[in-house]
Amino acid sequence: MHTDETYDYDVAVVGGGPAGLTTALYSVRLGLDTLVVNRGGGRAAMMQDTHNVIGVTEDVTGNEFLQTAIEQVQDYGGEYRQGFVDDVQPLSDADAGADDGFRVTTGDETVDVHSVVLATGFSDVRPDPPLPRTGRGLHWCLHCDAYMFVDEPVFVMGTGDSAAYVAMIMLNFTDDVDLLTRGGEPEWSDDTDEMLSNHPVDVVTEEVAGIENGDDGWLEAIEFEDGEVREYRGGFPMYGSDYHADLADSLGLEREDDGTVAVDDHGRTSVDGVYAVGDLTPGHNQIPVAMGEGAKAGIAINMDLRAFPRDTDEIEERGPVGEDEVPAMSPELVETAIAHEGHAGGPRRDAEAEADDD
Repeated sequence: MHTDETYDYDVAVVGGGPAGLTTALYSVRLGLDTLVVNRGGGRAAMMQDTHNVIGVTEDVTGNEFLQTAIEQVQDYGGEYRQGFVDDVQPLSDADAGADDGFRVTTGDETVDVHSVVLATGFSDVRPDPPLPRTGRGLHWCLHCDAYMFVDEPVFVMGTGDSAAYVAMIMLNFTDDVDLLTRGGEPEWSDDTDEMLSNHPVDVVTEEVAGIENGDDGWLEAIEFEDGEVREYRGGFPMYGSDYHADLADSLGLEREDDGTVAVDDHGRTSVDGVYAVGDLTPGHNQIPVAMGEGAKAGIAINMDLRAFPRDTDEIEERGPVGEDEVPAMSPELVETAIAHEGHAGGPRRDAEAEADDD
């Protein structure tokens, strides 16, 4: 749909996790010239195994999962770049001669786009070392990884309500749960304290002195400063999240009390033309949830930007749609679509037709 020479792309997606890449996949397949700029890293990239994603087996790592998604976006004509977005500002502020749209600065390059999707996520706050290896005893997602520790000894680290609650939740999976405050003073509420005292969770106040791993790299035990050694197979640190919201704040996006960016049900933020998806927004931090958010945002962007149908007011102002105006996709995306194996007249169907003739 990139027909307005004001813009280099219709959509720029900042971030290359499951939410951002799904948004890009939908937007490019719906005819929008799409750019993805990804700095790398993120929760999904750290995954040793993939859980809770229908159609994806457990042995797929996060990097493999994301690489497949990147290739899919590229196959449909989307552009993917590894890099860091330094700034996003409205074109009206950039003296670019446009009333809407945004200028995206990444390194020494700037691109002008009609819409921006923020999929920058967050970083989990890591406790001080010593710590088990991530994915081999240190785990960040209760809903993803609790299943791994059924009937195994488990720890939860933290001093707040969330840590206490996760410790009690883990009793649904195992009868051996410790809450490690690591020398910190408990900060959970009186109500939470009463709940905790009525659940079989051991609160261990000593600081961690060392970690014992097995030959396979998995955590086997934690040693404490008083010399006690307790066996664990894994656990969850609960110290909060740092949202990557610098771009959101520079654009003046509304934020929720917990630090997430406020969005409607399709990822639209408080600023027209800016969308947000994934861990940067409220909700469960899960790959399938992020993918669903990305899909809904991609559809919403298409509905907001698509050229047709032209409503009656536009017809009165601009006249009927001319044959030279359709299809409303850039020539590059049209060419890519025709050549794609999923196209109705694409190579796969040609090959199938040849096979039938044989």
